Order: sequence, then C-alpha cells, then structure tokens
Amino acid sequence: MSTKRTKVHITEELDRVIHERARLGIMAMLVGGGEIEFTALKKSLGLTDGNLNAHLRVLEKSGYISETKQFIGRRPRTVYRATEKGVDAFRDYIDRLEQFLKSIS
Repeated sequence: MSTKRTKVHITEELDRVIHERARLGIMAMLVGGGEIEFTALKKSLGLTDGNLNAHLRVLEKSGYISETKQFIGRRPRTVYRATEKGVDAFRDYIDRLEQFLKSIS
C-alpha cells in the first residue's frame, strides 16, 4: 500500500497569525525595536484603537507578545514587547517567506 504525500505549497507553511498585514507590521516593529507603546504602534501603522487592539489580542493569545500596563503620574501607559516565542515565530516566518521568494525568482 503506497502512501501518497501531498506537496504543501510554501505559502501554506507561513504563520497565519503573523501573515496578516497589521500583525506583520506589529511584529516587525517589536522584534526590531524592543518595547513599544500602544500610541507609537497606532501612529506608525495607521490603525484605529479598536483595530490595533484586535490585532494585539491575537498576537498576545498566540503567546507572541506581552503587554505591560502602568501609570506615569495619572496617565496610563501600555507597552508591548515580543516574547521569545514571538521572536522565534517571526524569524521563522521571515525565513519561510525568503524561501518562497527565492523559489519563484
């Protein structure tokens, strides 16, 4: 009995959590810049509060980012940072994307 193995296209191997445009931008900023405030992410990515929050929750639920809330005086400050798992997932995503791009050129 032979087992037929289906070839998986490289794009199917890309992390779907990171692959979405806004989440890719968030991860790129966090991996490249360390800790970043909510307002800086919002401004840099051109997202609304609600849209950014939704994408941050997906990344947080996946264990790719962590959130720290604090107050500076009376002003709230929320910062995000990529976790080790998130950094590894982002690097793997970039490696797979590069493999895909090389395969089509």
